[in-house]
Amino acid sequence: MSWLAVAAGLLVLLAAGAASARAAHPLRRALTGAVCGVGALGAVNALAPFTGIALALNHFTAFAAVVLGAPGVLLLLLLRLVLRLP
Repeated sequence: MSWLAVAAGLLVLLAAGAASARAAHPLRRALTGAVCGVGALGAVNALAPFTGIALALNHFTAFAAVVLGAPGVLLLLLLRLVLRLP
């Protein structure tokens, strides 16, 4: 893994941590976002036979789903659409 990918991942992790630290219950907010992200990733893959759209489960997609939550999964779907990935 390149140092640029690690640096970008750490930057996203710090930004998400700073955003959840401002909440009244930061741990609950972080865990809720992570669970929603994993649920959204699971829902996209569970509906893949009907929609024809699936996201591979790898380190990148898992990181985006856990750290960024449901908006991260939506971002992955938009990136797939823009980049025309199979």
